[in-house]
Amino acid sequence: MTAAQLIQGLIAAGLLAGTPLLLAALGEIFAERSGVLNLGVEGMMLFSAMSGFWAANATGSAWLGLFIGMLAGAGLSAIHAVGVITCKGDQVVSGLALGFFGAGLASVLGTDLVGKSAPSLPELSLPLLSEIPVLGPALFSWNVIVPLGLILSALAWAFLERTTFGLFSKAAGEAPEAARVLGVSVSRQRYYCTLIGGAMAGLAGASLSLGVTPGWVDNMTAGQGWIAIGLVVFSRFKPWRAAVGAFLFGALRRVLLDLQGLPSLPFFKNPNLGAFLAMIPYLVTVAVLVAEGMSRKRQRAIGEM
Repeated sequence: MTAAQLIQGLIAAGLLAGTPLLLAALGEIFAERSGVLNLGVEGMMLFSAMSGFWAANATGSAWLGLFIGMLAGAGLSAIHAVGVITCKGDQVVSGLALGFFGAGLASVLGTDLVGKSAPSLPELSLPLLSEIPVLGPALFSWNVIVPLGLILSALAWAFLERTTFGLFSKAAGEAPEAARVLGVSVSRQRYYCTLIGGAMAGLAGASLSLGVTPGWVDNMTAGQGWIAIGLVVFSRFKPWRAAVGAFLFGALRRVLLDLQGLPSLPFFKNPNLGAFLAMIPYLVTVAVLVAEGMSRKRQRAIGEM
């Protein structure tokens, strides 16, 4: 493998593998900005991946499958919303229960889908730009889910930072009593954001089974829902930071696979290292979260001086 091929593969894989993480993180940013923590992202992604693949297999339309996946995610998040907003339940307990429920439901209902095929989301490329050596195929030729993720990231920033909806969401999360005094329905705002978060997690899950790794296998998210939650902490509710973190995580997963394929590095061919190498991106994520937490603690300490 040449250096050009390695760079091209890293960029392309970072964009493709990072997009589902970005979509799920964007949805969780909406929910947490309004004051609702949803730890069920992993379960919502799994159930949506299964639902989207089932719909695409049954109808022959990947786009309809993507839409059904969004509905599936929003439906599960509605259960969480009722539990924590209307019934005032514990957000952590409800989110964890939702995650286990979504994962179990996907496993049971998706048994007959293993090994079946369904239409995949289309590939796009920009004329001329995609023909640029090395960087062209990586930056300007992608699965349609990649530009969709970038567009949604920009829209999420605009909604949260430049609209009344974003202002109300921030008020509902940071100062709910003050928001009520100003006439904002905190419960309604939280419902909206939680459902948006569920729909985005559903879009992330369906994009996995219909675009990133077409097909359905049990537990295909492999912890990506938890990584998305970690990205929210890293992003500090800023979509552009979530995008950077998601694409870096996707590229990191790819580089470890490429290392195993390099003939000059026989050390990485050891099959016993496979599990350890697969774990490295998650260890890096934990390290980043720890560093982020220490940074915030240091900033608070300086502010109190």
